[in-house]
Amino acid sequence: QVQPVESGGGLVQAGGSLRLSCVASGDTFTNYAMGWFRRAPGKEREFVAATTKSGGSTKAADSVKGRFAISRDNAKGTVYLQMNSLKPEDTAVYYCAAVRTYSSSTSYTEARRYDYWGQGTQVTVSS
Repeated sequence: QVQPVESGGGLVQAGGSLRLSCVASGDTFTNYAMGWFRRAPGKEREFVAATTKSGGSTKAADSVKGRFAISRDNAKGTVYLQMNSLKPEDTAVYYCAAVRTYSSSTSYTEARRYDYWGQGTQVTVSS
């Protein structure tokens, strides 16, 4: 099984950018589809972005489309979330998640599909 560990969060002004990283170690990284989720204060956890095992296909929530991009480097066992044009409403704890899958073409938007979660990294966007 993999253990995801996130990094890269912090405080940024509105309109700025951050790149989150998630290293997933402990198993063969290419066996896992990966996703990013977030939980804002007082809100439910929500889907942000997901990628297939190869990284050839991705999905993103409507709220972040055109601003956020998920990618992965299979050689480094790392998945990234590039966040541009950040807004105060993007403030949340961001979580990386992994699911072992035999499918090469499927990415998952539902949190219940994921088996392994990181501890989260705080992103705060000031206005």
